[in-house]
Amino acid sequence: MSSSLPRGTPADHGVDPAAILSFLDALEQRPDIEMHSLMVVRYGRVVAEGWWAPYSAGRPQLLYSLSKSFTSTAAAFAQAEGLLDLDDTVVSHFAEFAADITDPRSRSVKVRHVASMASGHTRETLGEALERDPEEPVRGFLLTPPDRDPGTVFAYNQPCTYTLASIVQRNARMPLTQYLRPRLFDPLGIGHVGWHTFPPGREQGFSGLHARTEDIAKLGLLYLQQGQWEGTQLIPKEWVAEATSKQVSNPDEPNPDWRQGYGYQFWMSRHGYRGDGAFGQFCVILPEKDAVIVTTAYALDMQAMLDAMWTHLLPGLGAAAPGTASAHDQLSARLAGLELPACPGTPAAGNWGPWTSGPFTITASATDTQAQPFLPSAETFLTSIAVTPQAGGWQISLIEPDNVLTFPVGTGGWTVSDHPDSHGDTIPVAASGGWLDDQTLRVEVIFLETPHRMDITCSLPGRTADAVWRHPPLSRSKLQELRCPS
Repeated sequence: MSSSLPRGTPADHGVDPAAILSFLDALEQRPDIEMHSLMVVRYGRVVAEGWWAPYSAGRPQLLYSLSKSFTSTAAAFAQAEGLLDLDDTVVSHFAEFAADITDPRSRSVKVRHVASMASGHTRETLGEALERDPEEPVRGFLLTPPDRDPGTVFAYNQPCTYTLASIVQRNARMPLTQYLRPRLFDPLGIGHVGWHTFPPGREQGFSGLHARTEDIAKLGLLYLQQGQWEGTQLIPKEWVAEATSKQVSNPDEPNPDWRQGYGYQFWMSRHGYRGDGAFGQFCVILPEKDAVIVTTAYALDMQAMLDAMWTHLLPGLGAAAPGTASAHDQLSARLAGLELPACPGTPAAGNWGPWTSGPFTITASATDTQAQPFLPSAETFLTSIAVTPQAGGWQISLIEPDNVLTFPVGTGGWTVSDHPDSHGDTIPVAASGGWLDDQTLRVEVIFLETPHRMDITCSLPGRTADAVWRHPPLSRSKLQELRCPS
């Protein structure tokens, strides 16, 4: 059963509400940063939280590489239970590959090296690993000789984490989520999570985990409390100390908060340390301030998010409460009213005739096979888009070769829906749209369990549609991948 962290007010826990307001102002002034959630924990209590509607507290979010910090935690349990040792060689856990792995450096890569992104490779090797063995990335990784001795150089390298996760799952004989359920998720009161797999049955480890904002905050609080939760030592203090301290230097990273060193799937920061994922999924732990700050977002400049945090929010984490009642009221109202702008447009075309009659009309119903759907650009996974009137409004269908997702569209605001696709799997979306003129329909679609948003423009004359990512995924994704796995 999921349970919530205790709540408190900023002023009662030494946090200046004006500092949080200033942080929000700084983020919202950046057009390349779209915030989705914020949670500030001080002295073990949530003192500020907000979601930019249509994002909401109960939705799990795709964490991208913030997943790595959960994998690190799984490795902590596995080491404590004797399933692995940091000084084991990786190849010792994959005896069936041993004869194939002849490079001395590959054979000397240890578990601690993959845990700290110090395998000896000087680059990302995921593509090479998959090229060498598309079915078994660990073998492909071990067949990719390191450029230098393991432990001597940092490179942010997905197969390192994938290998660490694979060792845990192989030795535990179960997926990470199943392994972590009684050890981490249940004790912390974390409800449903989902993790994408590759190959089927093996969870990715380096990415692909979906969890709620508060679940991220709980993981951060566990590390802030040196592995202890409600009086029980869940993970060893020694693991926390090593995982959250510099195990390898990375001075060549271009951004200041990415060149402070790397632990076991945690980044060192100019202040504290953190787990982070692409586009601004952050869990920032500040031991010197007894605080955890969590964000989910779609940001092209993640360093700018941390810069704003250090400049505006960090100074407000004082020993006493400097905030005023008016600032507190202003912050409460601001957090309660957070919302992403809806798509402009009118709720109906000025002239419905061209949209409702003729050989290229919008489908009268989802089963009308005579009407022709719009054809989108080749940039997305879609093959076509259909528009269908319904009582009180209209809906669209996103169509790919083997799947269809149909959902209603709001005008002047977001309509949130949890509709199943043609496979019966629920893909939560929020949609907003309207007619820009008699010939043009515009729709914005947010895939609510991810940071990603798609813009769709349907043009009546050519019966075509542009469907482009405003917030594209890191890799080409199908509908099935834009949801939390069940």
